[in-house]
Amino acid sequence: MAVSTSHSFAQTVAEFSISDIHSIASVNGPDHFFKKLHSSNSSTDYSSDVFQWSDTDDDIDHDYPEGPFIPPVRDPDQPAITVVDKSGVHSLSICYCHCPSALSQDMQLFQAGLFPASFTRPKTAFTFAVLDDFLLDNLECGTSAMNYYSKIRRLTSSIFPLMVPDRYRELMRAARQWRQCKLYKWHGFAHKDDQPKDNDLALFCPACPQPGINLDLSTGTVAQSDDTPSWLMTRYLVMDGNFKAEHMHPVNPSDEVSLMDGLGFMVSDKRYKSHLAIARDHVKRLEATGIGGCACARHGCFVPHSMVDFQKGERQMNMDYALSQALNYKTDGISRAITFYDINCQYNKYLKDRIASSMYLSIPIGMNIIPGIGLWHVHGHQDSCFVRYASNFIQGTGRIDGEIMETLWVPLNIISPSARGMGTPHRKEVLDYQMNDCNFMKMIRMTTFLSRKLKEAIKGAAESKLAFDNLTETAQPDMVILWKEEEALTHANRAEDPAAMDIYEVRLERGKSPTRKQQELRLLQAQNHPDHPVINPPGRRGAATWLATGLTIEESQISLSRDVKRLRMYPTDMQLLKVARCRDKLHTQITRFLEMAPTYLGVDVDVNDPDFPVIVRNSLDDNYEDYSDINEDQNPGPDIHDASIFQPELTVIPLPSNIGEVRCRELGLTNLMKEEIALREGQANDALHAIRVHLGDKAVIFRNTVWSAKSQASSTRAWTQVRSVETAVNLNASIYSKCRSQLAKLPDHHLLKKYLPLKKEDLKASSVVADPNAHGQRDTTLSWFWSLDVQGDTSGNDWMTEFYWVNWLRTKALRDRWSEEVTIVKHEMQWSINFFKHRAKQWLGHMHNATSAGLTGHTCYAARQSHIYDQLASHAEDSFRKLIVQLQVPVPVEVVVGTG
Repeated sequence: MAVSTSHSFAQTVAEFSISDIHSIASVNGPDHFFKKLHSSNSSTDYSSDVFQWSDTDDDIDHDYPEGPFIPPVRDPDQPAITVVDKSGVHSLSICYCHCPSALSQDMQLFQAGLFPASFTRPKTAFTFAVLDDFLLDNLECGTSAMNYYSKIRRLTSSIFPLMVPDRYRELMRAARQWRQCKLYKWHGFAHKDDQPKDNDLALFCPACPQPGINLDLSTGTVAQSDDTPSWLMTRYLVMDGNFKAEHMHPVNPSDEVSLMDGLGFMVSDKRYKSHLAIARDHVKRLEATGIGGCACARHGCFVPHSMVDFQKGERQMNMDYALSQALNYKTDGISRAITFYDINCQYNKYLKDRIASSMYLSIPIGMNIIPGIGLWHVHGHQDSCFVRYASNFIQGTGRIDGEIMETLWVPLNIISPSARGMGTPHRKEVLDYQMNDCNFMKMIRMTTFLSRKLKEAIKGAAESKLAFDNLTETAQPDMVILWKEEEALTHANRAEDPAAMDIYEVRLERGKSPTRKQQELRLLQAQNHPDHPVINPPGRRGAATWLATGLTIEESQISLSRDVKRLRMYPTDMQLLKVARCRDKLHTQITRFLEMAPTYLGVDVDVNDPDFPVIVRNSLDDNYEDYSDINEDQNPGPDIHDASIFQPELTVIPLPSNIGEVRCRELGLTNLMKEEIALREGQANDALHAIRVHLGDKAVIFRNTVWSAKSQASSTRAWTQVRSVETAVNLNASIYSKCRSQLAKLPDHHLLKKYLPLKKEDLKASSVVADPNAHGQRDTTLSWFWSLDVQGDTSGNDWMTEFYWVNWLRTKALRDRWSEEVTIVKHEMQWSINFFKHRAKQWLGHMHNATSAGLTGHTCYAARQSHIYDQLASHAEDSFRKLIVQLQVPVPVEVVVGTG
């Protein structure tokens, strides 16, 4: 009954004119407190500057100074009631109607716009206005009930707020019931006798395909054109967890009463706990360490009945239940779902097995689940995860970043601290209400959102198509045909083997160009393999590891020498201490290396023996170029050649390349030279790979950070990143140059024809490297090492062929995603219109039913709701039509028929 008459909630205390209430007490401002007013000829006036509060059942502390006060109303014929309004707390004398046909006291209060704290013996009531104000404050500002009522007490008496009756507990109870009443009313349950079922008190996304609501699939493929993409009917979901929404164990769980268990976004408690019990969950300390669930990945609407509590971190058992509920929400006829989750590369592996083994988990029959990872999180994974799970390469996704749920936690985090200590049902109701409001705001802004998305999609589709067409024109037609076939095969095999997507990644570093570690491993395996001759005698086994250690020492020497050169004329103590520590560490490494030298060189190494180059140079080797970014004329450093300071970075260690070919042959170190050649080749490949990676980073920083800097501070930070990358590029260039100079000292190889000298102009960043999809890059040339023949027996264009192949594939993927976005947004526009028309039709039916039953209030409210949704549909239809005409976009044949 309370729900059916709640349409009068806009009335306030000052507007009471119900004939059933014969007298009422009101307030004349918070500063003059109360004046008792009667509808009869009574004119008694009570006023004072100090008022000692008391209520029917309240015990007031008597520590306040005594003085004149207005006594509360104590007329047995006209019982007093404490009324809480936005203007303050008021004590009113109420005379109820006692006619034979009169309603009960609580219903009379409802008709007067008052919500009683008790339905049997009401002594406190809240105006509908104050309850609405509290819920709005709670939604927008995260105001807790305690803080809100504290504000009301201060509004009542700014000097003695503690003397105002405390109705905090009553406010929490009434607010819970008020939330329930509003949700029942909004979803039409005041107009029908049906009881709500799971998720019936929750709004969902109007732009997502929902069979039976905004599209009709009951007739199969009727009205669908032949060119309708198979991926159009897809449910896009994003999954995530939030650890700020934690919850403490209730003090008296047996006293808790749930008003809306499972009717909103949070899942029903009993079934969820049964699922956890099967999974053998053990709860400790907090009842819930956070919440997790699913939302629409394209529009950011929470999926009803798919939000779960965490008990011990974000585990698969929790997210399995949430995903199962989301996939079963209004998906009849939808056979494809794309899910984005931070750890989908691992989570999705055994998802179907976990669902099949649980009686509480299920997915629609025949539904194909395609895993994806958000574009922000995927960069924290292995490199292979990017092409396998990023939305850029998943057909039918359009332009989705998969990270929209991170933004949805922001409004929830505002309310989460105040919900931490609530009872379990109360907390769920607060979160349900917050998520429902979030979806409501998304719904009323959907027209503007889709209009903006269509503008972006049309622009992106045109630009990406032009870039792809230009790139295709430059490629050989036979190669393009082959690339298209391989792309189609890749997407066909993606579901069974995500590794098939690796064709979108340049694979130069995997299996073609051996790294130093791979070379060392090959040498060690070769000397232990029974089918291969032993390269070194037993006493010299492990020479490859010893040589690799020497190469590592050389790289450390180059790095330390550059650090020393960076010191200015007057370095700080911290800088000198850092260099001293590095020198001490390097000295220890060299000492250990020299201790092992006799084992592999066959003779003791004497530091004073001129035949062995264990000496300290006066400067760096002049045989290789130093790619230093330090201008020595402008930044003179300290005297690094001070003989009193030990400088291990200038020590020449006894590697075969330093000993010399003649001396090595005399000592029988021919095999050792061959091993060093192999390791040097791997070292060169490592250095060139690092140069390519850092040059790509540098180009990206210029494109995304330096060029877009809008202030001096952001520009300074951007250039700091650039200089950091330049330092890494120059260091690896110096290592490569040193490696090449050492290869020149070793005989019997032709690697110097393959590994050419580096020039400083080769180390400039190119946007071809950072953004292969950018327009206007087809005539830009790259340095020689980008097209390096790493196999040695093929033409010098093999790697460039792969590079342009990957560039073509990625450009096509970019064009396809933008084209899909245009198609999806156009259909989402129609689905939104259908959704609004469907809701308008529903409320129109409620209005006719209420009219037949003679319920005037119900009829008016249903007519108002129907008109609101009609207005939303008309606004969306007009906006979309004008936008399509403005953009001159051809409208495709409508492939779905709305139920409106």
